[in-house]
Amino acid sequence: MLSVQKVFGGYAGKSIVKNVSFEVGRGELFGILGPNGSGKTTLLKMLSGILPVSSGNVMIKGKSIKDYSPKELAKIIAVLPQHSSQAFSYTVKETVSLGRYAHQKGWFQSWSIEDEEAVNRVMEQTGISKFQNQDIQQLSGGERQRVFLAQALAQNPEILLLDEPTNHLDLSYQKELLDLLKTWAKDCGLTVISIFHDLNLAGLYCDRLLLLENGEINIDHVPNEVLKEERIRDVYKTRIEKQPHPRVPAPQMVLVPEKTAADEQKLIRIDESLLQQSEEMLILQSPIPMRTMSSGVVGSGTGWNRNFVNRHVSKDYDCSDHRLEMADYIKKQGFEPGETVGMMTAVYLEDFSCRLYEDEDFSVYIVVTAGVGNAIDASRSKEHSYHMTPGTINTWVFVNGNMTEEAFIQCIMTATEAKTKAMQDQQVMDAVTGTIATGTSTDSILIAATQQGEKLEYAGTITPLGKVVGKGVYECTAEAIQNSKRRIKQ
Repeated sequence: MLSVQKVFGGYAGKSIVKNVSFEVGRGELFGILGPNGSGKTTLLKMLSGILPVSSGNVMIKGKSIKDYSPKELAKIIAVLPQHSSQAFSYTVKETVSLGRYAHQKGWFQSWSIEDEEAVNRVMEQTGISKFQNQDIQQLSGGERQRVFLAQALAQNPEILLLDEPTNHLDLSYQKELLDLLKTWAKDCGLTVISIFHDLNLAGLYCDRLLLLENGEINIDHVPNEVLKEERIRDVYKTRIEKQPHPRVPAPQMVLVPEKTAADEQKLIRIDESLLQQSEEMLILQSPIPMRTMSSGVVGSGTGWNRNFVNRHVSKDYDCSDHRLEMADYIKKQGFEPGETVGMMTAVYLEDFSCRLYEDEDFSVYIVVTAGVGNAIDASRSKEHSYHMTPGTINTWVFVNGNMTEEAFIQCIMTATEAKTKAMQDQQVMDAVTGTIATGTSTDSILIAATQQGEKLEYAGTITPLGKVVGKGVYECTAEAIQNSKRRIKQ
């Protein structure tokens, strides 16, 4: 659809865009990225024919852009600039109708049913029909942006060029607009080429990305290859980290603020002094948010939390929506669910075990509640009927250190292996199969790190962190099981 071949261009004889070559196919949503001054807008102007290239060529449908008349080009390419303006006071519908000019034989002398339908359709699709009779000067910046997008779409183009289309739009309209562009690209074969300043939106919606640096191509590839931490750090000169999107396979970038000297010096230690116990709850409140990975009823997955609740419930606890009930319970205790990991257990909380384990560069505080009434041999779980019961072995691992994502996952593995070994040595049996149990049917785990101090890359069983976690979880699990058994005997 569009081919850019060794293009140079700029202003006053100075080349801003240098030796740029790429191709965009029909139905692609193609994003152009780069820091301020990298040549993004200059390149877009050359693609639209507004700015002539000084050397090289831009080919549209196999024909040089130089060989198209302005009206011919307007039937193929529509442009939405970054800062659209309206010199005259037209209504919204009149402004959108200007987009049909390329299809007219005279100045609106041949206005047709097709023209009317095209204008009404794009106004509806861009959400501006409700104020089609208003003066465009009376609209907000975001509303005007959608009007000018509708005007561009009214041309019924094959290629749509946009310079930061989500500028001035709130979140809901950003999503609606880009969802709409994606739909047009896939369903109608519209080729969309857009400049993005928001790397996350570009990674989320674009099929391919072109990254410009000082007017030249750094990379032209799929989003996952373009949005790499080291590349973006180098080009944008800022600290940034890459994270996967939680719902779709798209890369997302997050800024990392610089820490102040005071932040660096204020090291927090999680230990027994922060743990509170009652008959109903074990609570640990951290002075700072901690990076967490958990299977809690509330706060599951990964996140940042500062409140940790292990709640005792009766063995016959049953609720149609235990997550909602638990969130309501946490609120009643004065905690914000969005900052809390909450677990349930049917064991008596006074039987818990906790210890602080010190290493040279870090420390680990472990808290375990354990009962074995619903112990299961995982290798023979098919012999059991499925029934949700409150968690029995709940394991908390608080690390005073800076853990990587890899260390979090390895920590869960190490803690689970240590728990299983403790159950084996305590001769905990699966009542259904008569074999050694590996856990209970609803065990839950939490790994939380202060993300301060020593960087801990790994937590496998023979790494420094893994050794401490393995020893600690084993000892605390064994002690908690023994405490629970003594209670049962009594």
